[in-house]
Amino acid sequence: MNSDKIRIAVFVSGGGTNLQALIDAQKGGILHSGEITLVVSSNPGAYAINRAAAAGIEAVTVCRKELGDQFEIQLLRVLDKHRIEMIVLAGFMSILSADFISHYENRIINIHPSLIPSFCGKGMYGLHVHEAALAYGVKVSGATAHYVTEVTDGGRIILQKAVRVRQDDTPESLQKRIMKQAEWDILPRAAQQVAKKLQKEKTDGHRPATI
Repeated sequence: MNSDKIRIAVFVSGGGTNLQALIDAQKGGILHSGEITLVVSSNPGAYAINRAAAAGIEAVTVCRKELGDQFEIQLLRVLDKHRIEMIVLAGFMSILSADFISHYENRIINIHPSLIPSFCGKGMYGLHVHEAALAYGVKVSGATAHYVTEVTDGGRIILQKAVRVRQDDTPESLQKRIMKQAEWDILPRAAQQVAKKLQKEKTDGHRPATI
């Protein structure tokens, strides 16, 4: 681990395709100001855990169903233990509280499968987003990488990428194309952009290395 790099935790819940995009970007030098040092899964059966193992990255499971009110307390303990400086939500299906987010203000980013402010907010996740886009009849959709705040999908936008909607699209086909053409492209670039900013702040002594 390069001590100059920002220590990143990636939060996952499922297959981990966005995690894989981040791992590949790290190997390829696109993500170079930060290093993924931990993967946190809310689901013990998530395939993303296998992806982390294959890449030699430590993975832990922190499950809300098991921990209840202690869920975020345990999350913070794990992050503190690993001296995490930045969090990337990559298909993480658990909403984080304003109190948790305040511990990592401007240090948490997320990828959302639409062009925010369209088709976002409460209930807009997974296939629901693409179902809504097709029902509305939009001709262009896409993905948005943004900062995480207490307002769901309401944080400042970092990067967006548009994807054309086809006449014969289903929610599944649109989801797949947006992942391949937009999400896997902009999430690593957004992570690098934010990590570079945090790295500069740390080097300049403006903020502590860890929270």
